[in-house]
Amino acid sequence: MFGMFKSQSASLDLNPRTCLLVSLIYCMGADGEMDEEEIGHLVSVLGRGATREQLNAALRYVRATQPTQFLADSNPRLRPEQKLCILLNMIDSAMSDGETEQGEQRLVMQFAESWGLTQAELEPHVRTLVAKNDRAVLDR
Repeated sequence: MFGMFKSQSASLDLNPRTCLLVSLIYCMGADGEMDEEEIGHLVSVLGRGATREQLNAALRYVRATQPTQFLADSNPRLRPEQKLCILLNMIDSAMSDGETEQGEQRLVMQFAESWGLTQAELEPHVRTLVAKNDRAVLDR
């Protein structure tokens, strides 16, 4: 009986902004916990136009859909620059709590590979994000 609610709750329009939201939620949960810093990053990325309803719909989708299915469904809907934008936001989110956990790293690479980006293509961007997030340099 309760299964009938699941299929209704998992449908979601996978436009680029929704794909960003879903990707960040997958990334936040990849290490088994959602840190305050990651939630803050999510809120900042969503912007002022986002609603609680959109967030709840994305959360329902993530709970009901495996990342592999999301990747298969989102791949043809996103342009290369949108995929890169989403991946960089995922990496930035993973770094927001001070360290990137193994689960987060695996998930980011799974997304990159599925979307046709190599580690070599991501590396210069990751270096830039590391420099951006290394605020300890301000105290040296």
